Amino acid sequence: MSTFNDRESAFENKFVHDADIEFKIAARANKLLGLWAAELLGKSGEDADKYAVEVIISDFEEAGHEDVIRKVHKDLNGITPTVSKAAIGSKLAAYASQAAQEITQG
Repeated sequence: MSTFNDRESAFENKFVHDADIEFKIAARANKLLGLWAAELLGKSGEDADKYAVEVIISDFEEAGHEDVIRKVHKDLNGITPTVSKAAIGSKLAAYASQAAQEITQG
């Protein structure tokens, strides 16, 4: 029975590890998106960092990325040229790919 318990424990540890990596990737991608949006909003330095944290926190509103896209779109509303939700989603996807590389490769 010990072998079964060891395997169960190993699967649980892998699940926790994978969930942790996914969370880090999402948070990093959201931060990159927030810094990008902050630049469009004319923010820099500490103000840009604070805005990026707001974007990261907005991801806890609901499952998926729609809450982040909605927040950034709302905040960017009114700048010229306007930025569509689709463009923000594409940017987030690119940042997610970048974040995955950064986190998995150390």
